Amino acid sequence: MEESNKKYTYFASDFHLGAPTDAISFVREKEIVAWLNYIEPTAKEVFLVGDIFDFWFEYKLAIPKGFTRFLGKIADLTDKGIKVHFFCGNHDMWIFDYLEKEVGIELHRDDYQVQIGSKKFFIAHGDGLGPGDKGYKFIKKIFRNKFCQWAFARLHPNIGIALASYFSKTSRISNGEEDALYVGPEKEWLHHFVSDNHHQLKADYYIFGHRHLPLKFQIQNALYFNLGEWINYQTFGRFDDTNFELLAWKDKTISPYKTISE
Repeated sequence: MEESNKKYTYFASDFHLGAPTDAISFVREKEIVAWLNYIEPTAKEVFLVGDIFDFWFEYKLAIPKGFTRFLGKIADLTDKGIKVHFFCGNHDMWIFDYLEKEVGIELHRDDYQVQIGSKKFFIAHGDGLGPGDKGYKFIKKIFRNKFCQWAFARLHPNIGIALASYFSKTSRISNGEEDALYVGPEKEWLHHFVSDNHHQLKADYYIFGHRHLPLKFQIQNALYFNLGEWINYQTFGRFDDTNFELLAWKDKTISPYKTISE
């Protein structure tokens, strides 16, 4: 257990709770809760940077079943005064106000820029940023359209949640091999986004999810990190108000993680 007199800001993304099966997701959910219990004594804030659920849609009077231990732990953290930031990803963009009201998260639908300690952070899930992926950018506009959300909500939850969960899993599986490949920074769209916009954003750290690979790049005078995911890597970020490091959760403890891009 880390010494509780030193405090950190923690970052994690892409838990994909609910995938690929309920049984496998349940094992991963318990590991995530164990990690949250481990970091709790040293946590000032926690940033969950998107795709926490493999699918989520809130009806007016219904939400997807499951994730009880995870949601209970997040509520426990916020009840104790630990702020939890929750970013909508491309798999769980249809989060509305339930999690804010019931578990006390601070919800972010787009990028978030914040000063932590002496450093400026640009934080986003990362979907739709940078060049390319025009098909998804078009679909994202449809999914965010209020009328489309209203129309989907007319489906009975048994049909709507089952249908959307199926397509969510199909999308992730079809892109799995591509997501697992690292072919250099010139092929990384988020690397292009930071390189093209750093002169305007001027952040010290750029923190993303979405890509599924734990990555680190030096871009001019800034550092870019992709947090990885929890299906294969169980990686997360930790910041002590001066330095950011990428770590891995394994065997109920944490250790430094050397990214494949270093």
